Amino acid sequence: MIQVSQDSIKKIDGSIASPKGYEAKGIHCGLRYSKKDLGLLISSVPAVSAAVYTQSYFQAAPIKVTQDSLKKGAHLQAVIVNSANANACTGEQGLLDAYEMRQKTAEILGIEPALVAVSSTGVIGEYLDMEKIQKGIVLLGDTKPGEGDFEEAILTTDTVTKQTCYQLMIGGKQVTIGGAAKGSGMIHPNMATMLGFVTTDACIEEGALERALREITDVSFNQITVDGDTSTNDMVLVMANGCAENECLHEGHEEWPVFKKGLQLVCTDLAKKIAKDGEGATKLIEAQVKGAKTNLEAQIIAKKIVGSNLVKTAVYGTDANWGRIIVAIGDSMASVTPEKVEIHLGGQCLFKNNEPQPFSEEHAKQYLENSEVEIAVYMNESEGTGTAWGCDLTYEYVKINASYRT
Repeated sequence: MIQVSQDSIKKIDGSIASPKGYEAKGIHCGLRYSKKDLGLLISSVPAVSAAVYTQSYFQAAPIKVTQDSLKKGAHLQAVIVNSANANACTGEQGLLDAYEMRQKTAEILGIEPALVAVSSTGVIGEYLDMEKIQKGIVLLGDTKPGEGDFEEAILTTDTVTKQTCYQLMIGGKQVTIGGAAKGSGMIHPNMATMLGFVTTDACIEEGALERALREITDVSFNQITVDGDTSTNDMVLVMANGCAENECLHEGHEEWPVFKKGLQLVCTDLAKKIAKDGEGATKLIEAQVKGAKTNLEAQIIAKKIVGSNLVKTAVYGTDANWGRIIVAIGDSMASVTPEKVEIHLGGQCLFKNNEPQPFSEEHAKQYLENSEVEIAVYMNESEGTGTAWGCDLTYEYVKINASYRT
């Protein structure tokens, strides 16, 4: 975790459009029955940008178009996003449609096509209704920004919108970082069926921004899981337009840690919101692992715990069955000395010295009834730490995914 004084960073009631120079819009263009399904994010000037993408072999057409835009220069000025249809596994036609989305957006904004990123989410293997998309993009051009409209337009099976915002003081200038995300199922990064968009008005050197995003993604978005499946469309994109007029930040700048901490807070907030809103979920599960041989091993163990169906169902059923946590740790491929491992839940030690510890089942059950549950594991090997987030597994998850297309 990046260590920075809390006085230099504060969370505010803001959104992805809160940083200077950004607008966010969302409309209903007909891809979904009635809900908003087309969103547009705009910067007043080209913004230094960076992105990370799904590691699936079946990367969707919009990802390829966004990659093409960033290859032409590390700047973007707009992002066009549709829900309801992933435009994935749609061959040459899907790629042409994604490029057409980029071109049409550029036309209505009067900018170069290479300054536009494209993103889609929804059902895999169906072609986009481009007539509706084209009309929708034109309508977006004439639509005024609305609070929460963009955040709503990017949702699929999500039950709530996901946004967060922080303000920092850098060189006497107020810098803002805002974020929005979607994700509920098919969540198991690298990355998941999730989209994350982050905006800032900070001035940042492009290489430093890309490296920071990759590093922070590994401890935020890549540490969540809902169901163990990785999607075709996942992307996290960050834009920095420099409108705060701060001295340009880079890794050697004395206040670089402040910005990096703010970016990590935004990404972690969004990641946790995605995990908490897992399809059918009733509880957020956080696994904190301390004392592992390395940070990477701690991260692996933590994610293994929150990804275990046995752990997830035990949390849903308010059953303090620590044996399921042991199973996950033992299958993590990390360095484990059984006699050193401790498992704690709700302030109680359940397991230590490779044997059960006396604890109150009633207290543990009451704790597991909370909407957020923390599992603490002490490996007592070295100083490695890691955290991961997931959710419980419920009957509703099966119901949602048994009829996803219908």
